[in-house]
Amino acid sequence: MALCYRKLMSDPLMEKTSGWRGTREVWIEAAYQALVEHGIEAVKVMPLADKLGLSRTSFYGHFSDRKDLLDALITQWQSKNTGNLVKRTEDYAETITEALLNLFDLWLLPELFDSRLEFAMRNWAHADISLTPMLEEADRVRIEAFTAMFERFGYEHTSANVRANTMYLTQIGYISIVKDRPNEPLGPRLQRMPHYIEIFTGKTVSDSEFARFLARHPLPSA
Repeated sequence: MALCYRKLMSDPLMEKTSGWRGTREVWIEAAYQALVEHGIEAVKVMPLADKLGLSRTSFYGHFSDRKDLLDALITQWQSKNTGNLVKRTEDYAETITEALLNLFDLWLLPELFDSRLEFAMRNWAHADISLTPMLEEADRVRIEAFTAMFERFGYEHTSANVRANTMYLTQIGYISIVKDRPNEPLGPRLQRMPHYIEIFTGKTVSDSEFARFLARHPLPSA
């Protein structure tokens, strides 16, 4: 979808010359790019239409109004970030440290958890209090999933919940802090992760567990 979007952006006269009217997915991708780059105020029909080289008629062929488009962005965030997060907490692991390494894949793979979208959604919710219940519900569901994961490995409820809150709030804070900074080097970040896990769990990541984790996240070639 992103490739199609970039191709379309390079040819703003495509609708006029080919008769192509766009797709729902192309509009959502354009809205997503506007949201993560410039905030919710940039997600407006006419500016998006101009960027895409499409007409208002194209937009209303796929959405009833701007709110319908915004709802699609919310659904994308809920499905990708909350949905994938909950699923990861339920994936098979032999130890709590392996379970957290599985979970930490989310923080490294944007296709599983989109940190830019997370940051943008939280900014949007802070500006629009009608979204506060939605954001609070997402936080509740995620923390409950973390808590349940700890409980499956023998932590009593209070300890599991405190650890879940600590881990979750640390990551959300990290997303907020590093959003406008250069990307943290992957190597040092990977090497710190077992130490975070030891703090969160009170247990040490085994060499074999960490080796499997590193195999999933190879460093780019120099």
